[in-house]
Amino acid sequence: QVQLVESGGGLVQAGGSLRLSCAASGRTFSNYFMAWFRQVPGKEREFVGHISRYGASIYYADSVKGRFTVSRDNAKNTGYLQMHSLHPEDTAVYYCAARSAYSRDPSRYASWGQGTPVTVSS
Repeated sequence: QVQLVESGGGLVQAGGSLRLSCAASGRTFSNYFMAWFRQVPGKEREFVGHISRYGASIYYADSVKGRFTVSRDNAKNTGYLQMHSLHPEDTAVYYCAARSAYSRDPSRYASWGQGTPVTVSS
C-alpha cells in the first residue's frame, strides 16, 4: 500500500484559507486516485474531494464546491487540498486516502494518512 502523511492543518478564522498537503511514499503515486475526507467526532467520515491519477477528473462534495480545490503534483508525490472561505462547520480532522479507482465511499480505501486537524473559529 502507498503510505500517506498529511500536513498543513491548524486554527484559522472564518473566511480564512488553509492548504493541506498529502505526501505519498512506498508506491508510484501516479498509480492511485487520491481523495480527501473529513471527520468530526461522533460522525461518519465525509467525502470532500477526489482527483484522478493525472488530474484530468476532479470531483467535490456539494458542501465545499467553489471553496475547496483538490490538486496533485505527481513529480513531488504530493496531493493538496486548498481551502478558501472556511466556515466553522468545516472544522474536522482531514484525511487523504488513495486507491486504484474512484470512490466516495471511505470503506473502499485501504491507504489512509493519520489525519490533520482543522479548526475554524467564528
